[in-house]
Amino acid sequence: MFGLGVPELVLILIVGLVVFGPGKLPDIGRAVGKSVREFKDASNEEPKPMKVVNRIEKKDDTVSHETK
Repeated sequence: MFGLGVPELVLILIVGLVVFGPGKLPDIGRAVGKSVREFKDASNEEPKPMKVVNRIEKKDDTVSHETK
């Protein structure tokens, strides 16, 4: 897991606890877990075919000139 061992994870947890406080830490963990789960579900999902739209834009041949 990214070359992180137990001491590094404990240090990250302690820094997070000091920075965010004990009240916000569960909310942050929940949000990270939800994000990881949604990313995993989206990456395992079969891609939907995209609708191809051919649009021909009409060029305006008139040139506007401003006179001073």
